[in-house]
Amino acid sequence: MSNKVFEILLVASPYDAYILEEDGSLASKIINEYRGLNLSRPPRITQAATATQAMGMLAQKVFHLVIAMPHLDDMDVFDLGAQIKATHADLPVVLLAHSAKGIYPPPEGRSLSGIDEVFIWSGDSDLLLAIVKSMEDRLNVAADTQKASVRVLILVEDSPLYTSYFLPLIYREVVNQTQEVLEESLNQEHRLLKMRARPKILVAGTYEEAISLYRRYGDYLFGIISDTRYPKGGKITADAGFTFLREVRRAIPDLPLLLISNEAHNRELAARVPAAFLDKNSDDLLAEIHQFFSNALGFGDFVFRRSDGSEIARAANLKTLEEILPTIPDESLLYHATRNRFSNWIMARGEIAMASRLRKADAADFSGADEIRQYIITHIHALRKWRQKGVVVLFNSKDYDPEISDFVKIGSGSLGGKARGLAFVANLLRRSSHLQERYPDVAIQVPQTLVITTEGFDAFVSHNGLDPSAMADQSDEQIAQAFLDGKMPPWLTGQLSMYLEAVHQPLSIRSSGLLEDVHNHPFTGLYRTYMVPNNHADFSIRCNQLITAVKLVYASTWFRDPRTFLSSTAYRIRRDQMAVIIQRLVGSRHGSFFYPDISGIAQSHNFYPVAPLKADDGVARIVMGFGRGIPEGEPSLRFSPAYPQVQPQFSKVADILANAQRQFWALGMESVPDGLYFERGVNVEKRYVDDAEAEGPVRRLAGTYVPAEQRIRDSVHIPGNRVLTFAPVLKYDSFPLPGLLKDLLAMGREGMGCAVEFEFSITLTGSPDHKGTFNILQMRPMSAGEDLHDVEVTDQDIAHALCYAGQALGHGRSQVLADIVYVRPDTFNPENTPEIARSIAIVNAALVKAQRPYLLIGPGRWGSFDRWLGIPVKWRDISGVGAMVEIRNDALKADPSHGSHFFHNITANGIPYLTITEGSDDIIRWDTLQALPVVFSNPHLSHVRLPQPLVVKCDGKQSRAVVLLEAAATR
Repeated sequence: MSNKVFEILLVASPYDAYILEEDGSLASKIINEYRGLNLSRPPRITQAATATQAMGMLAQKVFHLVIAMPHLDDMDVFDLGAQIKATHADLPVVLLAHSAKGIYPPPEGRSLSGIDEVFIWSGDSDLLLAIVKSMEDRLNVAADTQKASVRVLILVEDSPLYTSYFLPLIYREVVNQTQEVLEESLNQEHRLLKMRARPKILVAGTYEEAISLYRRYGDYLFGIISDTRYPKGGKITADAGFTFLREVRRAIPDLPLLLISNEAHNRELAARVPAAFLDKNSDDLLAEIHQFFSNALGFGDFVFRRSDGSEIARAANLKTLEEILPTIPDESLLYHATRNRFSNWIMARGEIAMASRLRKADAADFSGADEIRQYIITHIHALRKWRQKGVVVLFNSKDYDPEISDFVKIGSGSLGGKARGLAFVANLLRRSSHLQERYPDVAIQVPQTLVITTEGFDAFVSHNGLDPSAMADQSDEQIAQAFLDGKMPPWLTGQLSMYLEAVHQPLSIRSSGLLEDVHNHPFTGLYRTYMVPNNHADFSIRCNQLITAVKLVYASTWFRDPRTFLSSTAYRIRRDQMAVIIQRLVGSRHGSFFYPDISGIAQSHNFYPVAPLKADDGVARIVMGFGRGIPEGEPSLRFSPAYPQVQPQFSKVADILANAQRQFWALGMESVPDGLYFERGVNVEKRYVDDAEAEGPVRRLAGTYVPAEQRIRDSVHIPGNRVLTFAPVLKYDSFPLPGLLKDLLAMGREGMGCAVEFEFSITLTGSPDHKGTFNILQMRPMSAGEDLHDVEVTDQDIAHALCYAGQALGHGRSQVLADIVYVRPDTFNPENTPEIARSIAIVNAALVKAQRPYLLIGPGRWGSFDRWLGIPVKWRDISGVGAMVEIRNDALKADPSHGSHFFHNITANGIPYLTITEGSDDIIRWDTLQALPVVFSNPHLSHVRLPQPLVVKCDGKQSRAVVLLEAAATR
């Protein structure tokens, strides 16, 4: 529907215009028609009283339709039409008269060459809608049939009076049917497409025009309604309609045909076609037209009947049809199948592609009714599922089907950042059919998702009178308790209850803050996530567990860490709002536990590439079980999708034994208390891999260490200690993980226009036909590497550097830091890292108050949860930092902290992050550092200040950086 009628020029004498509007303005009538049928933007009407005035308006303004009435004072309406066509050949011109007398046929010496259609006004405002839609159909039919296989209905009628009567009736039937179908629509876009996919209605006035339309649009015909007597070869022919319909019937045996006539004996001609017949003189004309549309064209419900006409069952929509088909008797099923009733009914619902497939399937090609039945059910189910893939649908308890509805929402507010990213991924997957073709044995999807939009959060806060300002000084525990004490709005409790009635799998309840995962400021890891088994025998307890989890996610919006981070960003002037994602957990039941085979995080830019890896090859980290420990630095297997077998950390057997995953996260499914241990994060437990040796994931992913051979064999069918190497996946392609990650990272980068990262979980089956399911849990922009203008680190810089790192994250040149806070290497002891973290927090608070960003230097991973791997600071402890250095030395040999939530917050603020390995080509000049003026010092920490700011240069292309005293810096 690329061509729409928005501007109408009405050319009518004041008297004709008055008669036309005696019951109210013409514009009001047409606007009311549009609103009543929920149609899109109604057209605007401009009136001209004379032909001269009309031609002047056409010269000054664009119009899409001219409606001209006779009795113009300065020009004959036929001459006006010809004159308009002379200057605007493609502009439709309609003649609207109060009577056919003197108009049709035109008077001697006059021609309809300048008039596209003639209609007779009888006061029915439906005619105005029909005229507009008829002209739009004429303008769009060629393109829409080619682009979208839109169907065509032909009306053959030479009498303007009957055309003016039948055309509004037909449009009313079509539009009403469209409105009924809209009830099944998923969202506003889908409704719009449904409305635009309605059949086009084309009018022909002669046999030759009818044949021309039939031959041009025969592949798209939906039905034909034809008068019996009309011109053929320039003469009125009594059986022209019969001849036309008989030719069509020979070519298309099952096309719905209707012969109309005001001569009752023509019923015999209709029977010879064969076609349905309608007597124009019938007292029930309107009802009989409606019956033709319902029975022959598939409008309304699909009604299954017995041979005697009695009703067996009826379906109002595709879901109901799929449900009742298994119970329909063979006789009735075959009756409808052999007459293409299923195809017609589905076509009438705007599902053109599927209806076309069913029409091409001949019932004679099937072995019997059962095979036909299964064929139809399979296609309906596939259509319903595909239709909802990548589409966010408003939750409706009446027709919610968890096996079909992949992504639904409650409320009209925002989805939040994380859910918006998920919806985007679902849409990307829908449009990336090549992925499914490349990996036919893998289901690639976003897990079944329900989002409570921010409307739910706002309603909860308002319902309970909660005020973030009043809670600003309260602890996280106090805030959580206030939210737990609050009551959910009844409408939200009801919706969640109805959702749980349909869903019985374990669930993940996750945050989706309004600002979460946005470019440059991803609030990653600041909010809470909970998992619930959703298997309690008492439904009320299941509901309470879900609602409790939602409340706690809501509460985390106002926790201290998110508020601290928000205040350090450009969004500090606003409050964050929270949507909540309720997602089906990925995994399988193994004994009393539930967990996925593999979870991981993939990033499209590798900031720490080791030859032959390149930065743009990306990087992934995977674990068995849930991946909640990956951001916290727990053991995982790190590899590049481009070189999955290049694993520096697994280069020796001893390294494998030392670095392999020994524990994994799983959800306990038995002995679940009513309270679910929410205070400790629900009953998610850390299990030992050895304890799960007999379970499927270990057997699918592990190898066996053979001490006598000092080697690890890629098999679990020999005695020995099991070691998670993931070799079946990374070496033997039991699941195409590396290639799939590479393709998905490329898809995500292209879709988001920047480097991306995503979380995923995999369920393996071990079957060669269906290797497993790959689930994308979250996709977001990476926080660094977006602005790679040239920054050069010269040899002179390195020679005079206070610090030089061959591994660095970030990009740019800054000269604002005049303070350095460093952990003293001469007194450092890993046992003291918690005390060191407290000291840093004190210094940070003073520097933040003084608005002095600083360089922070220390050993191991910043933000590590393991005190033996680094300094366990939280973001609030270092919120004023301007650049960071982590030192790798003999005291702490921890890997760089890729991918942790804390690390993402550092990169989000554009903070350069340097990793210096002592004993390599990296440089840190402790003597220079220790000679600088001291502001504060204790046994663990020193704070020094320079008279001039440091120069920090970070080359993101080369992944290296220097920190220079101002006097030593080069441009």
